[in-house]
Amino acid sequence: MYFTKTISFAAIALATIASTFVAASPLPVEPSAVSTYVPVSERTYTAEQVEEYERLKKRAFNGSNDWNCKPKAGQRPVILVHGLIGNGWDNWLYMSPRLAAKGYCVFALTYGRYQNIPLLAGLDKMENSAAQLSAFVDKVLLATNATKVDLVGHSQGTLMPRYYLKFLGGQAKVAKYAGFGSIAYGTNLLGLYPFLATLGLYDPIKKLIDPVCLSCFQFLENSPFLQKLNEGGDTVPGVEYKFIVSKFDQVVTPYTNGKLRDNNPLVKNVVLQDLCSVDLSDHVLQMADPIVFHSINAFLNPSAPQNVNCLSAFTK
Repeated sequence: MYFTKTISFAAIALATIASTFVAASPLPVEPSAVSTYVPVSERTYTAEQVEEYERLKKRAFNGSNDWNCKPKAGQRPVILVHGLIGNGWDNWLYMSPRLAAKGYCVFALTYGRYQNIPLLAGLDKMENSAAQLSAFVDKVLLATNATKVDLVGHSQGTLMPRYYLKFLGGQAKVAKYAGFGSIAYGTNLLGLYPFLATLGLYDPIKKLIDPVCLSCFQFLENSPFLQKLNEGGDTVPGVEYKFIVSKFDQVVTPYTNGKLRDNNPLVKNVVLQDLCSVDLSDHVLQMADPIVFHSINAFLNPSAPQNVNCLSAFTK
């Protein structure tokens, strides 16, 4: 599961981890230096880490990554893209088995993980993670004999794949893209980001966190990553989008930054409270929200019930 409910708390945790590494070795001369991706085949883990990995994998198996699955007529493989400090198992313990029960071929990757930080993922710069997603999509297409996939993302999973779509050829391989807890235009972290900048603390904190989380500062409003990603439009032609935001999201602030802004007929922004006014789900709780799930299922499957409301919380 996520170890925190907000990115601000995550930053504190990461800063604590970072201080350990910084004490052992100096900070890079270039804080924005590109991290080196270590292929899985070249990584080394202790026996305890391997045992923990297998235990979590068995406990968290959630109906995803059946490489013998073939999509039913009219369906495409569904790829789940987790958020920051999540992974391909814990982020989808609720939604993945339910999507599988609806008959989808479900696949989930873990991306952006550093060799010396087990379990937590999404830490690498998003350009590198998008390359991992690209390779995973190709693997799914080959295994399922499909021509396109559908993406479902949470948090960073609503942001990083947009780089794949726009710059790495994903536009031709993705039909639909559903996101929740979306971060289309970044976050000001409840005003913490501009406050730190005013105090002159932005650069020192960035230097501390960058060695263990190159993606963290890419989430901030008007970051260079977001400026490049949204320049000329925040969507790509031919892909259908459905992005769900919550008024109670305390990570993406203001919550309206989660909406896509292109005047694109294939884009639908949804405020969760417009579906159910008493739904209080925040950024993390959306992962286990049945109304979010049914809204995504309705988007992926036109034959599914399309009228999603508060009563949807009581249906399978």
